[in-house]
Amino acid sequence: MNSITIEEVKELPKDSYQLIDIRDAESIAHGAIPGAIAAPQEDILSCEEVDPSKKLVICCSRGKFSVEAADKLREKGIDAVSLEGGYVAWLMDFMSAPEEKDVAAEAEQSLRKKFKKTIWSKFAKAINTYELVKPGDRIAVCISGGKDSMLMAKCFQELKRHNKFDFEDKFLVMDPGYSPANRQVIEENAKRLQIPIEIFESDIFESVYHVEKSPCYLCARMRRGHLYTYAKSMGCNKIALGHHYDDVIETILMGMLYGAQIQTMMPKLHSTNFEGMELIRPLYLVREDDIKAWRDYNDLHFIQCACKFTDTCTTCNNEGNQSKRVEIKELIKRLKQVNPYVEGNIFKSIENVNLSTVIAYKKDGVKHSFLEEYDD
Repeated sequence: MNSITIEEVKELPKDSYQLIDIRDAESIAHGAIPGAIAAPQEDILSCEEVDPSKKLVICCSRGKFSVEAADKLREKGIDAVSLEGGYVAWLMDFMSAPEEKDVAAEAEQSLRKKFKKTIWSKFAKAINTYELVKPGDRIAVCISGGKDSMLMAKCFQELKRHNKFDFEDKFLVMDPGYSPANRQVIEENAKRLQIPIEIFESDIFESVYHVEKSPCYLCARMRRGHLYTYAKSMGCNKIALGHHYDDVIETILMGMLYGAQIQTMMPKLHSTNFEGMELIRPLYLVREDDIKAWRDYNDLHFIQCACKFTDTCTTCNNEGNQSKRVEIKELIKRLKQVNPYVEGNIFKSIENVNLSTVIAYKKDGVKHSFLEEYDD
């Protein structure tokens, strides 16, 4: 037997096998299988936690890469099989189990209590500090299916309950060509969290499938255009995206180190192609680790990638841009070991730009030099 279904795994004696998750750390951080041993394919046999005397059930994102990993282990005489469907199959099985609790109510309660300081207060602070929501707004809360956008949706529901702003919200999901399993995961999570989503479809995945250069960048740009178009047709004047604090500081460093420029991901901006529309980022001050903690505390499981064409992630870990972001994450982690305030300093650096000490800068596309105001 070269592969095994999740149903067959559940029939095995618990002490007879180990589940080995060979996905990369970034993917596992978006959703882990309880009890699984995380080990890259090349490190399985050198991992101290792995017991080669047991059946090794190898798991990747969708059951593609795990086939090769299991084959190589069997060549070495080890009883190894690939988990059919990978993490997505496990997730579908997990979500099909009868609910023993009110998931939505507990998730909401945790925002009011356990995560009030780390998530809810920072969400509210961003709303107020950057004036993201104003009376009369009609906001399309855009949900990709991951942890960030799902949390953002719950925060907007909480904001609505507080009734401090006279605004409307619509929870919008664009299906750019999801596989049936991925779409079902998104729908089931929305149902469990009582988020009334509206889904519209596009063929973006199919359009970018044969694009060789930066397909993921093109996909992201096309997605945003479709979201603007549909949101505007619904009468919305804003779309809300789930970018968080860590996205912001990583973008700052990526711009400096790879783009030779100083810029950031703005908390809000006007659309250049859709008149009267704005983009807002309400999780701007929320840390990713706190989002993960909220997810895990409530035993929520989301998919990182909903792209049917890759076995890893849609922001695509095999993409140059994504690999650079992973590098930046690791760089920040190392810098933090020396200076625990480094993340906050990176964030504040963009708030404290002194134009008197800048050689040149751009404003509205026009480059200005310090010589323009230099007094001989």
